[in-house]
Amino acid sequence: MIQGKTIAFLVAPEGVEQVELTEPWKAVQQAGGVPKLVSTKPGAVQAFNHLDKADTFPVDATAEDVSAADFDGLVLPGGVANPDELRMEPEAVRFVKQFFDAGKPVAAICHAPWTLVEADVVRGRTVTSWPSLRTDLRNAGATWVDQEVMVCTGGPNTLVTSRKPDDLKAFCQAAVDAFGS
Repeated sequence: MIQGKTIAFLVAPEGVEQVELTEPWKAVQQAGGVPKLVSTKPGAVQAFNHLDKADTFPVDATAEDVSAADFDGLVLPGGVANPDELRMEPEAVRFVKQFFDAGKPVAAICHAPWTLVEADVVRGRTVTSWPSLRTDLRNAGATWVDQEVMVCTGGPNTLVTSRKPDDLKAFCQAAVDAFGS
């Protein structure tokens, strides 16, 4: 259980894959945690169902106004545009890196590890992702594996990664377990 723990969900203003945001969010809530939506801009974020616009979600805080010290863990949902935009935002990259520096658990799914590459936190770690990120992750010093979920404890923190929406059940369980440790 992660009763009372606050988990940040970092997403760009537009482009997050909705199910990769909503399913881990529900898993955190069901485990007794408190999810908070963090973005690079205030207001709301636009989610997508693949390439089609889906729902919008209100932002609780901006990456500029918070730090890892405010949270017990971090979820990085995927979608192609979401992590591609986040890795170009210095405040988002700084925010992600803080979790690794503080030894706090991080969970990233699908294309989200692009942001981890930019934060330079995958070197020496074993990860999985959407297959098209394999070369990027290897070039950043990670060992890439093709499996449903990878829990890597061989670093400063627990890092949970998954490949795609079909892996969400295993991803959510591994993330909640990591946040409860």
